[in-house]
Amino acid sequence: MSKRDLKKYLATLPKEELEEQLMALYYKFTEVKTYYNFIFNPKEDKLEQEAKQKILHEYFPLKGKRAKLRRSTAQKYIKHFLTLGVDAYITADVMLYNIETAQRYTARREIKYTTFYKSMYNSYKQAVDYVTANGMATDFKERIEKIYLEAMRQKWDNGKEFERIYDNFE
Repeated sequence: MSKRDLKKYLATLPKEELEEQLMALYYKFTEVKTYYNFIFNPKEDKLEQEAKQKILHEYFPLKGKRAKLRRSTAQKYIKHFLTLGVDAYITADVMLYNIETAQRYTARREIKYTTFYKSMYNSYKQAVDYVTANGMATDFKERIEKIYLEAMRQKWDNGKEFERIYDNFE
């Protein structure tokens, strides 16, 4: 069904039937429930703190467990934030926090997997593109530069790619 056909169909429904369908969607699909819960009670600060806590525990777990180093944890939160329409400043903050946390980890312990560095590069590129697209370059310039300089200081294998992204950002 196309968007236009859906609009026509919804226009023909009486208000009570529309309400019934929305309630059915609300109870049947958790995404719809999450969306409406966020729309009517947007606790962006709570979501941001939850995301940062999960990211932190990926690299510095509680109770002495081994670090999992999964970029996917941060990516899930970022995708969730984008879907809900969370403030762009908060989303960018979480994007950069993910990379900063990974760099704090690699400052203490070297990682030999090139896939880790490639995923951090992808995160950096995504964050810089997002910040630029949302017109927040001046707000995040210092953090973006610090991430680039830290990648160079730690001699990451893909440091040149970070440099290229940073140069384009400036």
